[in-house]
Amino acid sequence: MSTLRLPLAVYEQIRSHGERTYPDECCGALLGHPTLDGWQVEAVVETGNSRTDSPRNRFRIPPLDLVKIAQEAHRLELEIAGFYHSHPDHPADWSQIDLAEAHWIGCSFVITSVVQGKAAQTSSFLLTGSSEEDKRFEPETIQIGEKLVNSPATQPERA
Repeated sequence: MSTLRLPLAVYEQIRSHGERTYPDECCGALLGHPTLDGWQVEAVVETGNSRTDSPRNRFRIPPLDLVKIAQEAHRLELEIAGFYHSHPDHPADWSQIDLAEAHWIGCSFVITSVVQGKAAQTSSFLLTGSSEEDKRFEPETIQIGEKLVNSPATQPERA
């Protein structure tokens, strides 16, 4: 199983973003560097959700924001490690639409359930496979600071 390593401040920023955009989905990117068994995230880039047809249960990162994310990663000497979004009033598990719209094989996809405006569970999934035809999500362990959290699982206590 791969491991996504998040500093506590990054973990809290992701969850806070979901609370601020509730009842709509939030979205953004994770910047970091690869490790032997996953990703070490160093920074988050919050983006707007450009879905106007159904922002409460769909998200889209605008193409211009993807260019800016890539430029920011280059500036910080990091890589795009993955993406995150929230599921307002739904579990922190991937949907068929999440899988269909995920195209960055080898990247982590973090989902936070936001229940009645409050971040609940946060899970991570690694997009694996060799092509669009055989891509799949595999559960990923989240390590926050020094604490391991199996994904999907209960959340660590906040410090």
